[in-house]
This record gives sequence, C-alpha cells and structure tokens, in this order.
Amino acid sequence: MGFTFKFIIRLFLTMILSILLTPFVRLLAYKIGAVDRPNERRINKKTMPTAGGLSIFISFSVAVLWEFRDTLDMNRILPMLLGAFIIVITGLIDDIVGLSPLQKVAGEILAAVEIYFFAGIGFNTFSIPFIGSFDLGWFSLPMTILWILAITNAVNLIDGLDGLAAGVSIIALVTIGLTSYFFLPGNGVILAIMIFSLVAAIIGFFPYNFYPAAIYLGDTGALFLGFMIAIFSLQGLKNATFISVLTPMFILGVPITDTVFAMIRRHLKKQPMFSTPDKMHLHHRLLSLGFTHRGAVLTIYALALVFSLIALLMNYASTSATVLLVISTVLGIELFIELIGLVGEDRQPLMKMLKFLGNRRHRQEVMNKHKKNNKK
Repeated sequence: MGFTFKFIIRLFLTMILSILLTPFVRLLAYKIGAVDRPNERRINKKTMPTAGGLSIFISFSVAVLWEFRDTLDMNRILPMLLGAFIIVITGLIDDIVGLSPLQKVAGEILAAVEIYFFAGIGFNTFSIPFIGSFDLGWFSLPMTILWILAITNAVNLIDGLDGLAAGVSIIALVTIGLTSYFFLPGNGVILAIMIFSLVAAIIGFFPYNFYPAAIYLGDTGALFLGFMIAIFSLQGLKNATFISVLTPMFILGVPITDTVFAMIRRHLKKQPMFSTPDKMHLHHRLLSLGFTHRGAVLTIYALALVFSLIALLMNYASTSATVLLVISTVLGIELFIELIGLVGEDRQPLMKMLKFLGNRRHRQEVMNKHKKNNKK
C-alpha cells in the first residue's frame, strides 16, 4: 500500500473520529457549563454549547500520536502537544467560568515558553533584503512569544459567527501546508502531515459549526487553532527571511487585519487595548451593512482565499515584485476597510485623498476653505 493512499485513509479516519466525537463534546459542554449565553454583543439568540475545540484537539492528538506514529518523531510531537494542551485547558476554563484578558494571556505565554524551550520552536535569525542576516540572540524568546500571542489572539478575535474561525483556519492551514510541502526544505513533508491532520480534524467538526451551528468552537477551539497555526508557521521561520515572515502574515490576512484595525480603533477612541469587546469587528460591520449571517461568513472566506493566493504568489515573485505586491495589497486593504467603516465611518483618509485628487470641485472647495482658515 503506497504512502499517499495510507495518508489519505488516515486523514479520513481523523475526520470520522472528529465527526463522532463532536456530539459527545456537545453534551459534555452542557454538563460542565461551557455555554455561550445571549447578550448585547452576541449573535446567538439562545444558549449554545461551546468548547467544541475539544473534539478537534482529541482527534488531532490521536492522529499524530497513533495514526502517524510510524512517520512522525514523538520527541518533537509530545512537547508540541503539551503546549497545545496548556492552551486548550486555558480556553476550557474561560469557556466554563470566564477568565480576564490578562489571565488568558498568562496561559498563552506559558504555552509559548514551553514551545520555545521544550519543542525548540522559535526565531533564531532574521534576514532583510539588501541588508543582511542578523542573529536574534536573547531577542529570540520575546519575538517567539509575541508571534504566538499575536496569531493566537487574532484567530480568537474573528470567532464571532458560525463557522467563521473554523473555515478561515482551514483555508490558512491548507495554504501553510502547501507552502511547507513545496517551498520548505528539510522537514516540509513532515510538517505538511501534521497540518493536514489538523485540517481533517477541523473538517469533521465543521458541519456542526457552520450556520446554523449546533456547537461553537469556544475559546477552547479558537485559541487552540490560533496557537497551532502560530507554531506551524514558525516551523518555516526558524531562520526568518523577509518573504518567509510575510507569507504567514498574508495567509492570516483576515484575522490579522481585523486585529490591527481593532487596536487602531481603540487607540483613536482612547480605549484600553483589553477593554470590553465591541461590535465593530469585520463580521459585525458586514452584518450592519445588510449581509446575512451566511453571506458575511462566505464573504470573509473569499477574502481569506484572496490573501492565501497572494501568499502563494509571493513565493514565486522576485523581491522587488513582492514589495510592489505588498504595497498594492495594503492599499487595497485600506480602501476596503474604509468602505465598510471598520475603524469608524468618519475615518476615511484614503477615500478623502482620492476624492481630493479625482474631484476638481471638491478640491477647490477644500483649498478655499483652507485659505479662509489661514486668513483667520
């Protein structure tokens, strides 16, 4: 039996296990009080079970510990699963009793430190085009922690609609898996096996989570998926280059964009970064513009696919072409963000500049107003 056939069969078994586990996890969530009750910010109108990420975590763990035990190095897998277990426990506690943002961050930092010291995953060097390579030295640990925290929480923040975080994670992981297989020398195939095992586990859970959902990922699942995406992306960043850093950032373009603009929005409104969550995230804005629940989710899937396509193109493009691609993408993101009012409907600097350049009458009015103000 060829390896490819065995690989597909094992992924199929992982998916089936996830499908079978999810109903039991749903019942368990009700038993232990891991439920999401309706409130002003929530989309759900009734109490929903959370902690669905448990079925994904268990299915993935079975896959890498048993199904692929003849292929994967357990000395590498066990420390990785320990870090994931810390994250899952942190998320599960939050789903049951609720944790403060700082308590959740503490759990995430503990998992990141474990990954750095015991799994040996982190940044070592960083290369900048036309300048050279730098050994990060003692700066390696804080850079690794910052990367893991940023990606983990970015995925967690978009978990606001049925199937949203799970679907975006599938798109991101498939892209990282393809990038690892085709562009990552050395352990690219091994990394791809782990990534697609996780994808299979998510696919098994996905029918229960897509609109209308029967169970939510919860922080248990959203933090776990974000954490795994972070450490998988770090596998290709041990000796980071300009392209290798940009690639996962573009693959995760949707959650990263939402997180960055949420930080900008709170800064402009003089709100603390860890303040009460608002209803100005990407999915909230699409709903407020008249999108249906399903339509908003599918739109964000399409955006995630566009980001993933750009990330794949970057691996083929020259450095100068990549720079132009990044600039074009950033301008496109800013224009889209201003059109949907993600930072605020009154904050549209690029739109105002384009209107100033493209509308002679408006330009004249602005210049006349500026002259009057100067005379005063």
